[in-house]
Amino acid sequence: MATNLAIDDRLLQKAVQTGGLHTKKETVTKALEEFIQRRQQRKILRASGTFEFREGWDYKADRRGRESCR
Repeated sequence: MATNLAIDDRLLQKAVQTGGLHTKKETVTKALEEFIQRRQQRKILRASGTFEFREGWDYKADRRGRESCR
């Protein structure tokens, strides 16, 4: 999808140099990927501590039970 954006040239050039990438397109794509990844990681971190775990759960026994279902 072709998109026209007004991006600060100095900021973009600094990002190209910092990232060691060859083109503006590569730089913007990489920046968007990293932005998405960080936001997804934040969701995971916010969920931390909100799950209840079963006391005495035997993961090995549970795994053996599932393997026999195959």
